Amino acid sequence: MLYFTKYAEKKFDILNKHKVYFTREQIEETLKLPDKTGKRGKYLTASGDGIKVIYKKENELIKIITFFPEK
Repeated sequence: MLYFTKYAEKKFDILNKHKVYFTREQIEETLKLPDKTGKRGKYLTASGDGIKVIYKKENELIKIITFFPEK
């Protein structure tokens, strides 16, 4: 199950103000089929289609911390 933190939910609006538009589906797809995965401190990362997602796994729950455009 995927869960967006409050900050991750706000991130859509923050990026929209900078004319960067992502959908929840794009974020979920990046997690399901990443081009690249890694680790950033205590969090996991998934990258693909110009998006980098920072997340945390807690048992069956995948908690999306934040996401941003990748260069």
